[in-house]
Amino acid sequence: MLKLSRKTLLALEAVIDIAFNARPEPVQAKEITGRQGVPQRYLEQVMQQLVRAGILKGVRGPRGGYRLAKERRRISVGEIVRVAEAIEDAENESAKPTSDLGRRIVAPLIQSLQQEVMQRFDSITIEDLCRRARAEGVASGEAAVTADFTI
Repeated sequence: MLKLSRKTLLALEAVIDIAFNARPEPVQAKEITGRQGVPQRYLEQVMQQLVRAGILKGVRGPRGGYRLAKERRRISVGEIVRVAEAIEDAENESAKPTSDLGRRIVAPLIQSLQQEVMQRFDSITIEDLCRRARAEGVASGEAAVTADFTI
């Protein structure tokens, strides 16, 4: 069974949340943590890695927060998964096969399956997931924002 780490799931939810709740001002971390139900300090570590990877842009100041660094259609789920899993890999030592069967049979099988999954993740964009969220009726924070101008 494929299991993504908690940080990977958090990274995906945070990027989708920012894209889905996009508005003129950046989305603040406390808004994301409020909607996702995670501690802000836990989120910040993931967000900083996403900024360093060029997926998000951090905006400083009292009205600061996060924005997408590029268009939703240009960010793949695979990019986000790679960034978040790199955090996990740095924190945890991965198990390596010790037997000949493990090195020559099991490890290549797992690597092949991981490549297939990543190819699938690479084919799904944040735009695709935002469309799915709208189709599923997921509530957006933008509904609470009203226009401050008239035409």
